[in-house]
Amino acid sequence: MDIQPIRTDQDHENALAEIERLWGAEQGTADGDKLDVLLVLAEDYENKHYPIAPPDPVDAIQFRMDQMGLTRKDMEPYLGSRGRVSEVLNRKRGLSLDMIRRLHKGLAIPLESLVREVAGEQAA
Repeated sequence: MDIQPIRTDQDHENALAEIERLWGAEQGTADGDKLDVLLVLAEDYENKHYPIAPPDPVDAIQFRMDQMGLTRKDMEPYLGSRGRVSEVLNRKRGLSLDMIRRLHKGLAIPLESLVREVAGEQAA
């Protein structure tokens, strides 16, 4: 098995071509092992060179609302009064820790998508 680190975009393209060639290889075989290693190396390279930032907290909330067919009124148990819901969704007010907890528990919005805003406010 001739595998080398992925250091450049060209190395990455070559690894992806090899991954495509090996796709579907049986686990536990030489090709299957090579595929597993190349997948880890390619994922690591992509995470370092092309990171995907978590969504904006309000975008994450609105996405979940769309998914679940929720209205602004439905958000009151998670965000507070009608006015508070409006302020949050219009980005005029940040999320409190209690709001984050309720959104995460009640709507299963990932904490990583909600906490970003609070961390930024504390740093300011």
